[in-house]
Amino acid sequence: MLDGVNSIGSAYYSSGSQGNSVMGKDDFLQLMLTQLKNQDPLNPMEGTEFAAQLAQFTSLEQLMNLNDAMETSINANYYLTQSINNTLSSTLIGKSVKLSGNEFKYSGQENVSLGYNLSGPASSVNVKIYNSAGQLVKTIENAPGSSGDNKLVWDFTDNEGETVPEGEYTFEVEAVDGNGDAIAAEQYVIGLIEGVKFTAYGTALVVNGTDYMLSDILEIYNPPTGG
Repeated sequence: MLDGVNSIGSAYYSSGSQGNSVMGKDDFLQLMLTQLKNQDPLNPMEGTEFAAQLAQFTSLEQLMNLNDAMETSINANYYLTQSINNTLSSTLIGKSVKLSGNEFKYSGQENVSLGYNLSGPASSVNVKIYNSAGQLVKTIENAPGSSGDNKLVWDFTDNEGETVPEGEYTFEVEAVDGNGDAIAAEQYVIGLIEGVKFTAYGTALVVNGTDYMLSDILEIYNPPTGG
């Protein structure tokens, strides 16, 4: 005759053999029933011991129900937040935006506005533009060098004056002060929000033919009068 401990152990390992590594309330109830079924009739489980195990089962069930309720609430809040973000993001179409980073795409537009923020006034600023292969295609010398925000417009022509192929590009800013010391430059892209996409990774804004996530936004403002 199996005692209570061995009965519980047998039921536990039987449950574990089915690939269930976490005991749930059904497993706990099965253990209690197995223990009752295999107890020694000459030495039955005392009522207080059974009541204690029943209280444990009740507590376990309540905790699991609470966990399920919290998970449902969290999921509901997530989907509600996503729905609000999707609704609000559609109102951004036509707004001007500053986007963190130095990547942009050429897909036939006339030009692109590139911006950078200098930590101090510069005596010399060069902006270098590279294609997706990392090849230098354009160097813009004597770019604006004021402390703070600066902007320039590139017309997608290379150093030979030829229009570059469509594709992805990056730019970097090299700025130095009067002593020849490098000045830190935070780079960003400026453009109009042309559309909104709802992707599996979240809401994306279409700017200059390139998709940007909402987390890339540095600033949103109304475009200047007349474009």
